[in-house]
Amino acid sequence: MTDVLAEFTAHRPLLFTVAYEMLGSAADAEDVVQEVWLRWSADDREDVQEPRAYLVRIATRLALNRLRTLARQRESYVGPWLPEPLETVPDVADDVALAESVSTAMLLVLETLGSTERAVFVLREVFDLPYDEIAAAVDRTPDNVRQIARRARAHVAARRPRSEVTAQERTEVLVRFQRAIAEGDLQQLLDVISPDVVLISDGGGKASAARRPILGRDKVLRFLAGVMPADMRVEPVWINGENGLVISEAGAVTAIATAVVEGGVVTALHIVRNPDKLSLPGPVRLTR
Repeated sequence: MTDVLAEFTAHRPLLFTVAYEMLGSAADAEDVVQEVWLRWSADDREDVQEPRAYLVRIATRLALNRLRTLARQRESYVGPWLPEPLETVPDVADDVALAESVSTAMLLVLETLGSTERAVFVLREVFDLPYDEIAAAVDRTPDNVRQIARRARAHVAARRPRSEVTAQERTEVLVRFQRAIAEGDLQQLLDVISPDVVLISDGGGKASAARRPILGRDKVLRFLAGVMPADMRVEPVWINGENGLVISEAGAVTAIATAVVEGGVVTALHIVRNPDKLSLPGPVRLTR
């Protein structure tokens, strides 16, 4: 049993990363990982020659089943849905491809894929798994998986943020944005937010949030003024592999924000206010 646990533990961060990228929920990803362990510890492993591929296959199948259930639940979700924020260790940003794949913006793009397309895209484009391994995980032929991968790549390419910014440029813009929010500096906010900014807020029907995306700088600023308390505290935290902000009031977290930066300004804001998604138990180490 010691060897069985050691093998599973070695691959646990990978399994969590796969499940989270497919589900956009840390809680659901953790449930998937626990179920993988139960199956791994109970299975007959005599014929398992590649534990990593075997474990990823189990995680993918479990995540696919849960993704279909979540899709039905999200049909009745109140207002826009955003991924559950995940506090990550800073060095995730060193792996540019991994950091982008878990960013809020990318997870929202992945939400527009079908469940099988999402699994194929994640396993191929993020984790670079061979087509035959992916085929075994999603119960398709390798040729079929290649076709799905091409469609998913084109779909994501048409929707992902187009501008490339360095980590330093992005950090500088977020620092200015954080300072402006914390100080209530309207002029600084005007300077750091694009006139065409889009804000998506997720309250889940349990906290103040807009029921649909807000378009335009003036409307976004009015929304922020309405929901951000005067005595709030704003702290920078690594969220989903990028700079994010945790906003708290009287010691309790009330919002977590991430942003898309293009051309030196914030072009999209994603603010989670649903209290069910505001738990940050500690930095998570993601891997591929």
